[in-house]
Amino acid sequence: MLTVHHLETSRSQRILWLLEELGVPYELQRYKRNPLTRLAPAELKAVHPLGKSPVISDDGEVVAESAAIIEYLVEKYGHLAGTELAGLQPVPGTPEHRQCRFWMHYAEGSLMNWLVMKLVFGVIPTQPMPFFARPIARALCNKVQANLIDPNLQNARDFIEQHLAQHRWFAGEQLSMADFQMSFAVEALLSRGTDVALYPHISAYNARMQARPAYQRGVAKGGPVIAS
Repeated sequence: MLTVHHLETSRSQRILWLLEELGVPYELQRYKRNPLTRLAPAELKAVHPLGKSPVISDDGEVVAESAAIIEYLVEKYGHLAGTELAGLQPVPGTPEHRQCRFWMHYAEGSLMNWLVMKLVFGVIPTQPMPFFARPIARALCNKVQANLIDPNLQNARDFIEQHLAQHRWFAGEQLSMADFQMSFAVEALLSRGTDVALYPHISAYNARMQARPAYQRGVAKGGPVIAS
């Protein structure tokens, strides 16, 4: 039996969505974050040395990293997908394949770096420190966000908005692996100070994704994607 080791409010939600779309039976092992540090619990190290989520175990094989898991599941179970999901792994050499490959890498290679930095530099000033250090930390973090993080996130929003103005899904007109990989990043982007009124195509994409019954089943089983 395939097991998903799922950390609450994390990237592993994208794996649940994919499995629900494919109709693959799986067991869900849920893990809670440390309430103080918000880090993954030590128990995950017993599953994989990195101690991170998502990670799956399937027929004695352990697979970590979202993109690797998505590719593994589509390669092994993609034949179970119906006609609507025929484009999960686009044909090599096609524009859809090139787009799918790009967004599979972009999600974690570029976009999530800035989103994580936005989160970290927003949290630093709230951490315990000498009272006289707090204004300095806040000023420094605000400067880094204003001069480095926010301009890069703005560029990402504009880039994604332009792409989705021309494509229903990230690789084209059909759902592909790229959509599962980008799903968490899109939701995180919308939660990090994005004025949704200025990005109608990103908002419409997010609504299409969340309206899918398989997506909703994944959230019902795994919990919210983004911490409130």
